[in-house]
Amino acid sequence: MPPGGRPDDRGGGGELSTPRLRRDTPERAGLDPAQLARAVADTHALTAGEHPWAAGAVVAVGRGAVLAVEEAAGWAVRYASCDPRTGTGVELAAGDRVPATVGTPFDLASLTKLFTAVAAVQQIERGTLGIDAEVGAYLPDFRGAAAHRVTVRHLLTHTSGLRPELPLYDRPGREERLALLRAEQPSGPAGAYRYSDLNMLLLQQVLERVTGRTLDVLVRDGITRPLGMTATRFGPCPDAAATEDQRRPWAKADRGMVRGVVHDENAWALGGVAGHAGLFSTARDLAVFCRALLAGGSYGPARILGPDFVELLLAEPGLGFALDQPWFMGELAGRGAAGHTGFTGTMLVLDRATDTFAVLLANTVHPRRRPPDNGPRATLCTRLARAVRAAPGAG
Repeated sequence: MPPGGRPDDRGGGGELSTPRLRRDTPERAGLDPAQLARAVADTHALTAGEHPWAAGAVVAVGRGAVLAVEEAAGWAVRYASCDPRTGTGVELAAGDRVPATVGTPFDLASLTKLFTAVAAVQQIERGTLGIDAEVGAYLPDFRGAAAHRVTVRHLLTHTSGLRPELPLYDRPGREERLALLRAEQPSGPAGAYRYSDLNMLLLQQVLERVTGRTLDVLVRDGITRPLGMTATRFGPCPDAAATEDQRRPWAKADRGMVRGVVHDENAWALGGVAGHAGLFSTARDLAVFCRALLAGGSYGPARILGPDFVELLLAEPGLGFALDQPWFMGELAGRGAAGHTGFTGTMLVLDRATDTFAVLLANTVHPRRRPPDNGPRATLCTRLARAVRAAPGAG
């Protein structure tokens, strides 16, 4: 279906559907089972021991319409709090812990940006949004961006010159927080890459102004509902994996153990719906999202983007998506692999060259944030790349 959910009649003799994902063996997916077995073992190892990489994790790997791996490990909720003296977690009693399952929703953190980007490209496809139009044409009251002639393309490619973040959470109310964003001016030249949450916050404002609908409605009606992604939504999400025991000074707000509401402090300050963070989802739902993009924007009878606009989304330099980044894509990087990571421990990567995808959801910030270790993300993608190369008949 096109954005909004109406059937798309392509006039092709009734062949409107693309194959839906099915759970099957690595061999049926054209993947080497030994490499994927190692990926599963890696996932369990990441959640084991006294100080694991993550309390819990879920991995999903597939090729074509086959979901070849779907595995959960560890705990959705393991700790009651973080001991500020030692910086380590205070463990819950065994009976009070919540195991991670393949159906556990995780806080996606910056993977939310990918959905905001798709929602924007849907409006570009419809003609209601111009990719090279100036933000000031849609948001004249956002004086900083308007004065510097920031464009929609700048926002989607992180080339606006805006600084990485803004302490909206320190302002007392929503209007005061948005006033800070309206006044924010780029601190660097447009055209140079500088990753910034503010880009997607501004893009959210553009989309809501253009469509008259809030971002959560745009994502639901244009992406998750047509694709049948029933577990993907903005919070609250009470059954989600826990994230952080947020306290100052290591966090930016004093909120206690966070579960079921967004971890990111700015998204929380804006009510949980933000262009850069706020979505919760499961590995299976994200596998569907990957499959739809790999299939040119279609999944089953639904269409969320036309193939030309998927190409616009995923072609160099990528709109919202990062391309060919070995630091988290490992050996999958190099021929146009696209994806993103999230601060809470999440990752999504799809590779059109091999028709493969990898999803890793984890709560690495439970019970407290720490310096990021992207090795496990890169390792998973490398396992997938090698599973393609080592598959029988791969040549």
